[in-house]
Amino acid sequence: MTSPETPRILVIRRRYLGDIVLLGSVFLNLRRHWPSARIGALVERPYAGILPLNPEVDHVLTLPTRWSEWWGFLRQLRRQGYTHVLDFDNTERTAFVTRMSGAAVRVAFDRELIPFRQAWVYTHSARVRNADYDRQPITTTYLALLRAIDVPVAHLAPRLVPRPADVETVRKLVAGAGRKVLVHPGTRSAYRRWPAERFATLCDRIQDELGAQVFVVGGPGERDVAREIRDRCESHVVLLEQPFTTGQFAALLSQFDVMLCHDSGPMHIAAAVGTRVVALFGSQNTTIWQPQGEGHIVLQTQLPCPCLPESERPGPCVPSDSYHSYCVRQLLPPQVFAAVERQLASPRRTESLKGGTQ
Repeated sequence: MTSPETPRILVIRRRYLGDIVLLGSVFLNLRRHWPSARIGALVERPYAGILPLNPEVDHVLTLPTRWSEWWGFLRQLRRQGYTHVLDFDNTERTAFVTRMSGAAVRVAFDRELIPFRQAWVYTHSARVRNADYDRQPITTTYLALLRAIDVPVAHLAPRLVPRPADVETVRKLVAGAGRKVLVHPGTRSAYRRWPAERFATLCDRIQDELGAQVFVVGGPGERDVAREIRDRCESHVVLLEQPFTTGQFAALLSQFDVMLCHDSGPMHIAAAVGTRVVALFGSQNTTIWQPQGEGHIVLQTQLPCPCLPESERPGPCVPSDSYHSYCVRQLLPPQVFAAVERQLASPRRTESLKGGTQ
């Protein structure tokens, strides 16, 4: 029988990689409040691999992708005996799952300007004003859901702990003395990508002037741009082209002194495993999406961005839409080099963040 001190909790956040990593603050606060709780997470299948690296998560469920899977999924859901469900998505589907869980405590956001779907399903809600959402880190918004059910909160940086076997696998790929910088050019929107020729110029300068070895890595959809960066470099950079599991990828990021990247899921993974980040942002809200924890550097052009000359735009630009604007191109290699140099001069963080108050 479940006692009040040992609740069974399900946290629902379907996607994306960075969003799920940033739930680490929620998991830490739940564990701090209920040390003996059984904590589960429900995500879409492509994102399930990151959650076993979170020490506070006891089990992971994945949303069905076919109608034939739903009956088995619902039986599994009921067998868990959840007492609390925290629905961070509030879609029609997640509201259905929340209700079918049988949990006595069911909570979701009531966002200003966004319809509160199936409000009758939930026993509690967290009202979030749009102005507040825009001026605070997403982790602070996440914690409002805990306050709605009277869970005390502290602002704790998410943490991930790579598996020793994964660390051993990737360490062989990056072995060698000296400082190491990882370049990850991936981004959800091609508009937000810094030009490959600038990455290449920067890689050469880092190796020539700072004496650090540069590695370049990209996911399945980013390997062409990673190869382009390597091919444009005049110095020897190492291109990591082999596929990695999610666990291996997190372990890989933990092996570097600095990661240079865009606003992306890998940015949040790097911060969570304790690697210092230099993040390149376009017109997206840095207050909401900046990497969590201490010691990271976010570079962003002054906003509102003076639009690039038409000759420098690869395609149509929509200044009001951060997914379709080229503001990141206002950042120049000397600015980024200075940020990497500063990070390399800082003491290396040798372990993942321990969830201390930030």
